[in-house]
Amino acid sequence: MDIAVLGATGDVGRQICTQLIERRVLPATSRLQLVGRRGGVSARAAYGLRADLIDAYDEHAPLIDVALDPADVVADVVVVAAGMTTPAAPGGSIDRSALAAANHDVVAGYARALAEHGSGHEVVVVVSNPVEVGVAVMARELGRHRVIGMGAWLDTLRFRREIAVSLGLRRHRIGGFVAGQHGTDLVPLWSTVRISGLDAAERQAAVARLRAGRTLDELDAEIARAQGELLARDAAEAFALVDALPPDLRAVTRPWLTHTSGAKTATGTASATVDLVETVLDGREIVVAGQVRLAGEVAVGGRRLTGVVGAPVVLGPEGWTRVLLEDLAPDETTRLLACADRIAASLEPWEGRP
Repeated sequence: MDIAVLGATGDVGRQICTQLIERRVLPATSRLQLVGRRGGVSARAAYGLRADLIDAYDEHAPLIDVALDPADVVADVVVVAAGMTTPAAPGGSIDRSALAAANHDVVAGYARALAEHGSGHEVVVVVSNPVEVGVAVMARELGRHRVIGMGAWLDTLRFRREIAVSLGLRRHRIGGFVAGQHGTDLVPLWSTVRISGLDAAERQAAVARLRAGRTLDELDAEIARAQGELLARDAAEAFALVDALPPDLRAVTRPWLTHTSGAKTATGTASATVDLVETVLDGREIVVAGQVRLAGEVAVGGRRLTGVVGAPVVLGPEGWTRVLLEDLAPDETTRLLACADRIAASLEPWEGRP
């Protein structure tokens, strides 16, 4: 199996390439394709990255090559990490519409090239933000079941970790998913939370204790209030304040604070991406979470969902097959439907655009 990383020389792309090799996702007989842009700084950097990766991991590195033309991208799994990113500094954010405008044409160019020159069986993992735009563009060209955005999986891992921290456990003992839009408009699905070693009654009691009577109806106001307080403090005080927040609020504010501190979240983003790549290559169908394009195959609150939204899905070697959004709590249903509407409105300028 071969993997191509679009935007391989960016902060996240480098981490993805490094972790793919370090975690030995690819055997030495497979190929890792580093994709840059001819005429850009990534053209030279891609060759340098190839040399550096071979230097570091020669004993078990896969075959590594460089592609500078979208038509030359050939792989079983294509990771889309190309395009502009949000500056990692306080007050340096770019709103989602501006980020979409900057990255739409980049992703669309690769999508058209894959549709024309690819095998017709590639599975695409979208990392570039806004991830919902990338999924919409790729799904339009390649078919929606072959495209998944990693944002909901990254948010899911963050949510699980924060629950684990509150319970004094490790993340692998926590189940549960996040849906919605990647970022502050996520939907923590508390109803899906499972805790290893606890029966249903014990789990319900633990979740009730962690939520302390809060619902998702107040989450937007809580996020805005917390971000304002965090910006007014120095780094040490801000991270200490995050530790005192409820788990679902921490799952949003901690990565936001990490990014605005200047550190970025490239390592965590890459790790979540490699998880999805490993799932595709594993050969089995596994439940993960991701941004996917729906066509009414699942109903939430009596409404058939269409368009791009993050959700728990069954992912396998040919892409995703089923969406799992049954038996949501009322506050989860309300927030998810509102989130789906906001995503649809944000994608409207790009629908049908070549």
